[in-house]
Amino acid sequence: MVSFKGAQFPQDVILHAVFFYVRYGVSYRDLEEILAERGVVVDHATLNRWVVRYASDLAAVAQRRKSTTAPSWRLDETYVKVRGEWCYLYRAVDRNGQTLDFMLSEHRDEAAALRFLAQAISSNGLPRACAIDKSGANTAGLKEINAALRKVGSDRRIRVFRSKYLNNIVEQDHRGVKRRIRPILGFKSFRSATATLDGIETAHMIRKGQLGSSCPFKIYASLAA
Repeated sequence: MVSFKGAQFPQDVILHAVFFYVRYGVSYRDLEEILAERGVVVDHATLNRWVVRYASDLAAVAQRRKSTTAPSWRLDETYVKVRGEWCYLYRAVDRNGQTLDFMLSEHRDEAAALRFLAQAISSNGLPRACAIDKSGANTAGLKEINAALRKVGSDRRIRVFRSKYLNNIVEQDHRGVKRRIRPILGFKSFRSATATLDGIETAHMIRKGQLGSSCPFKIYASLAA
């Protein structure tokens, strides 16, 4: 359950504002005007605080509730500008294009790839196979996971494929997220970027039907229950 204790506005108003921002291509000032037209007076700085405060918590619930995914994964990274510098959004989908996990990182190296893989495996279980591009970091991370499996005596291994064709699925899936990021024109802090991307990815999962087939906002609001 996501706590709204201490909030100065009703939970439903906060959830509507957060969902509207992460789902549609609006700025905080645009959203401030839209809410004012509906009788809700709240400034854009407060809207930003709501996204930073609640979007990641709601995303964590979405990860636990999403429908079952396939054990064949596609891994890739895309670029996101934070404080004027490029950061890396690690993303994984299954062979059907369903979102597995995502993680923003300031670095694109073996440590970041291993951290993301550990997070994705914790949320989704050990994959049977992973398709990647020529990324040396992802290759090294997968080797580390397989080495750890060998060390604990497991006979399971992740099969690794380097295939541009297979990875088209995750590269195409980036578009749904990048389309919402583009109007933002960069983030001012890493924390804000992480929370906003968590919200955008959650809205993307809802759009793909991973959390049910009812009204998108009702699905999003149910994550707080």
